[in-house]
Amino acid sequence: MSQIVSVHSFRGGTGKSNTTANLSALLAMQGRCVGVIDTDIQSPGIHVLFGLHEEEMTHSLNDYLWGRCSIEQAALDVTPRLKADIKGRIFLTPSSIKAGEIARVLREGYDVGLLNDGFHELIEKLNLDVLMIDTHPGLNEETLLSIAISDVLAIIMRPDQQDYQGTGVTVDVARKLDVPCMMLIVNKVPTVFDLDEVKAQVEQTYDCEVAAVLPHSDEMMILASAGIFVLRYPDHPVTATLKQALSRLML
Repeated sequence: MSQIVSVHSFRGGTGKSNTTANLSALLAMQGRCVGVIDTDIQSPGIHVLFGLHEEEMTHSLNDYLWGRCSIEQAALDVTPRLKADIKGRIFLTPSSIKAGEIARVLREGYDVGLLNDGFHELIEKLNLDVLMIDTHPGLNEETLLSIAISDVLAIIMRPDQQDYQGTGVTVDVARKLDVPCMMLIVNKVPTVFDLDEVKAQVEQTYDCEVAAVLPHSDEMMILASAGIFVLRYPDHPVTATLKQALSRLML
């Protein structure tokens, strides 16, 4: 049975797309067929982690939403470009990074119901084991839809006061939408912090399980989204922690 996992954060800059890409790569390494869809239409970026350039985007999610192509045509098999021993496959549905396309979304919006249809059609057409949705930060109609249809919601946050407040709002909304499984991932934690204490504090604050506490990593910063961290650093402690998080997130 296919599983839909939404990866969300209330604010930008938390590492949401990076986490989505890394979890997707770990799933594919297990032999799963994974779809990744970038619904952050206003500020897309996950395609960079998969080494996909603008000129290679024959179609995008925008094209599907405006009737130019099917959702299946917008999904690109990015597995070969990862240059790693991956048993499964990863299909990426990017959002357009053309200024005119982004401006049109901001000006005209799009049919959110069509987006919902696209999620399910993508799972069926590509026979996906898991669909990973990289959401737009904050709460809007698209984000609420993604959360509502998810089997699992992973909320990414940093140990920052603004994140604490925004995450609280997201957790409350997710509970009202009856998400079957919701977990938190605390990212970019300064290495001077006690990770176990951070985990305990966050779980107590939100009464919600923390799937992982990821410390700040110089290697992650140096990589600078120029690749998938877990593939470049398979023996890194951050990779091990992401594997543990994945085992908690998969139902």
